[in-house]
Amino acid sequence: MLGSPSNHTLLNTATFILLGVPGLEAAHLWLAVPLSAMYSVALLGNIIIVTVIWTDSALHEPMYHFLCVLAAVDIVMSTSVTPKMLNIFWSGNGIIGFTACFTQMYIVHATTAIETGLLLAMAFDRYIAICKPLHYQTILTPRTMIGMGMAIIARAITAMTPMTWMVVHLPYCASHVVPHSYCEHMAVAKLACGDHMPSSLYSLIVSFIIVGIDVTFIATSYSLILQAVFSLPSRDARVKALSTCGSHVSVMILYYLPAMVSIYMAWLGQEMVPLHTQVLLADFYLVIPPMLNPLIYGLKTKRIRVRVWNAVTTSLADHICQNSTKEKRPTQVFVMEDSESRCGVQAQK
Repeated sequence: MLGSPSNHTLLNTATFILLGVPGLEAAHLWLAVPLSAMYSVALLGNIIIVTVIWTDSALHEPMYHFLCVLAAVDIVMSTSVTPKMLNIFWSGNGIIGFTACFTQMYIVHATTAIETGLLLAMAFDRYIAICKPLHYQTILTPRTMIGMGMAIIARAITAMTPMTWMVVHLPYCASHVVPHSYCEHMAVAKLACGDHMPSSLYSLIVSFIIVGIDVTFIATSYSLILQAVFSLPSRDARVKALSTCGSHVSVMILYYLPAMVSIYMAWLGQEMVPLHTQVLLADFYLVIPPMLNPLIYGLKTKRIRVRVWNAVTTSLADHICQNSTKEKRPTQVFVMEDSESRCGVQAQK
């Protein structure tokens, strides 16, 4: 395992050294087990969501398109950090190149910005579907969907590119040991010999603006949705609408609450919050929401649940049929060989 920063001799100045969870080096192997399990569930669940929605034409609707993109973003976000984190926890190898480090940093921040935009788009989709159902097809057209997607991506790139550029161009002439499990922006920026406050303030302000705007519109959408739901005459319709919105709200709470706590804990510093607590929250924040998103949507969305169940049962049935066929083949071959040998014996006679 990697030791304390003072024990490192940096042989290559074009690299950083990630420590994992400072202060919990003895528990790295124990942390690797749940992290591996959560990452496996996140990959499997999100791949299933993407595959089912992509291949089933009956699910080619705006809500499912947003969910498919959300699952793809979750795969990218968790994969950008988790393999390296597991490598640190299992083997203690925390060396990462400058280019890889800043690329990882950019992907993490860009995907989180894209994800918050997708959550806003999904809230808007539910608002139109429940409050203006007769205009759903005319408002959320394919052209509108593409425009919303491009706007979400453009906003993420526009917001995160300057921040990464500022961090990349800082001078790193002292320690290159990052007290974190991945190249988190604040942890890397604090290693610079120059003034890192401009990039840190930019990160805080931009995240506050993006999250603040998105959360405000999401809260407004769901408050209007709740008003419309409680005015429905049918109790079954109210329960169905609340169930659908409840899964969306659960995902958003799981996403925004740890994110904001992680950002502000980094600003409070170790005097207020222990460093290992900050790192653990930042680590699991990038794995837990991607793991829970497909589970929540898969369990709550009946159409996806039915499609997944049908696919599983069909594949199991095909597998059983193939196995039964393979079991029968040796018997047929044996009979043919036996008959051929008998024919050979008769011919010799």
